[in-house]
Amino acid sequence: METLYKEAKTLLPQMSAWRREIHRFPELDLALPRTSAFVQVRLAELGVPFATLVDGNCVVAAIGHGSPCILLRADMDGLPIREESGEPFSSENGCMHACGHDLHTASLLGAAKLLKEREAGLPGTVKLLFQPGEETFNGARAAIAEGVLENPHVDAALGMHVASQAPVGTVLHGNATMASVFGFRITVTGKGGHGSTPENCIDPIVPAIKIHEALQTLMAREKSSFAEAALTIGSFQAGDAANVVPERAVMEGTLRVFDAAQRAFLIERIRQIVPAVAATYRATGELEVLTDVPSLENDVDLVRGFLDAITAAIPDARPVGGLRAMGSEDFALVSQRVPTAYFMLGAKPADVDAPFGHHTPQVRFAEEEMPVAAAGYAACALSWLADRA
Repeated sequence: METLYKEAKTLLPQMSAWRREIHRFPELDLALPRTSAFVQVRLAELGVPFATLVDGNCVVAAIGHGSPCILLRADMDGLPIREESGEPFSSENGCMHACGHDLHTASLLGAAKLLKEREAGLPGTVKLLFQPGEETFNGARAAIAEGVLENPHVDAALGMHVASQAPVGTVLHGNATMASVFGFRITVTGKGGHGSTPENCIDPIVPAIKIHEALQTLMAREKSSFAEAALTIGSFQAGDAANVVPERAVMEGTLRVFDAAQRAFLIERIRQIVPAVAATYRATGELEVLTDVPSLENDVDLVRGFLDAITAAIPDARPVGGLRAMGSEDFALVSQRVPTAYFMLGAKPADVDAPFGHHTPQVRFAEEEMPVAAAGYAACALSWLADRA
């Protein structure tokens, strides 16, 4: 265990090369053919057997045999953002790894190498999940539906994520670490027509604006003052011409909440507000659910044991408790089925005083985080299996 981090640091040039190749060509949602193929080639080079799920876009590898089984997960998808980081290996296709999933993928490949070299002594199986579709909350659900938690059955799972604003070596942890997410689309339908005669039309933009205002009032006046919740409308589309009243206005947004009762109340109020406000202006309003993911609840004992393993293997690791973010993670769907632990690892570049946040065109990540992640993954798996042996 004590040599893991030293070995991981020697892998940094290789992991950096892997990460930069992935970074140059980000892919979105569940369609990751190039990224999946890259991972498959690297696993084959390491001698690690694998299979694919989700039409070949999800890669599942196994090191060791039989039970017990621990799952290590890395997400691989990018975002529809045009990169402005200034990195010499910036994206070439108009999308961006603005959340660090390229580092996650390369780090888990590094962990695969560390674990493969120790396979003969493994009293069980380490399953490696290279997952698509985390940003859209589609990937974990699809992988679970296709049996990723079986054959062999997964008894515990670990997920880790970079944090662009925390120094390298920081290990952020908590119990309820990520909020639930309810993603929705609101379609307001009126009656289109000529802009010169609005009285002959039913303008959908007006009720859509009022619905937007009503949702903000809901959060300001009906949400519990003690509840951690955030509602965001991130897309508002209506019309294509200045002199035409459109027939429809469409909004998309997310509601993020920790408390289950407060979540149910707010969702019910959204369902009531949309048609009622639209009807006031002679339009119709429809609510469509896009995503529905619970909050990520960690297993307290598993978190404690994994932290012990990480700090034993990585002398530079600095655990920091209290992780509780309004961001959401489809790894929560795994946490509903098996005991899980989820950490965020510091990846703030050393040459930046005020780092950018995730999902911004300018965000950068320190590659020196990857040996911490690779050694952390391996240490947790080895320790967990040894405890059960």
